[in-house]
Amino acid sequence: MGNLDGKLTGKVAVISGASTPKGLGAAIARRYAAEGASLFLAADGPADGLATTAEDCRALCPGDGVVETGLFDLAEPGAPEAMVAAAVKTFGRVNVLVNNAGIRDHVQFGDFTREEFDKIVSVNLSAAFFASQAVLPTMREQGGGRIIHMASQMGHITFDKRAVYGLTKAALIHLTKSMAYELGRENIIVNAISPGPILTQPILDKLENDPDYAEARTTYLRAGRFGKPEEIAELAYYLAVTDATYMQGTDLVIDGGYTTH
Repeated sequence: MGNLDGKLTGKVAVISGASTPKGLGAAIARRYAAEGASLFLAADGPADGLATTAEDCRALCPGDGVVETGLFDLAEPGAPEAMVAAAVKTFGRVNVLVNNAGIRDHVQFGDFTREEFDKIVSVNLSAAFFASQAVLPTMREQGGGRIIHMASQMGHITFDKRAVYGLTKAALIHLTKSMAYELGRENIIVNAISPGPILTQPILDKLENDPDYAEARTTYLRAGRFGKPEEIAELAYYLAVTDATYMQGTDLVIDGGYTTH
């Protein structure tokens, strides 16, 4: 595949959902920063978490990399477009868009309220849809770009109290294919990543509070362990810079073998 080091130097990436220090968005941001990218990091809060991610990235940036942030509630109509507009205003372009923002449900099917349903769909699916539409003019003007959707293994399998979350992630995988089909000839390369159980804050909290959780979840992980955020970040970096642009509309499952059974 060749040496991919430093291939984001001089490029601009927008990453949503970047305010949790142990989250996937923050891990991707740090990976991109270390490879020279300028970053526009977005989240709906907390502001101090977003600021922490930004400071981490600034410390990693070689050369002229710049890190800016913005607070946006992506569940609100117009917010995804405003996020992209702010990034374009700041940097003049966007080379990579990572639609990472997401929220989970923990509600038994039959008990969802309309408000709960709409909130999850708005953040997990609508935000990615409209942010992607908003970034098209600048990507077309500059001759191409990369869009990466953060889907989930739950877009492929089912689990208790994940009906709407899984629904949105399955739809995001379909959106990836549809966008790739329509945009690929314009050199706008669209792919998705579907992580399995990763040591982000929700799992870290469960491990602390439930001594049986690790054994129960790792039973079906052929890797014998939970994944690391840095492993997802590595894949997101590859999708942002690879010259293997024949890969379009693909959903890359990275789940320790969970979905093989």
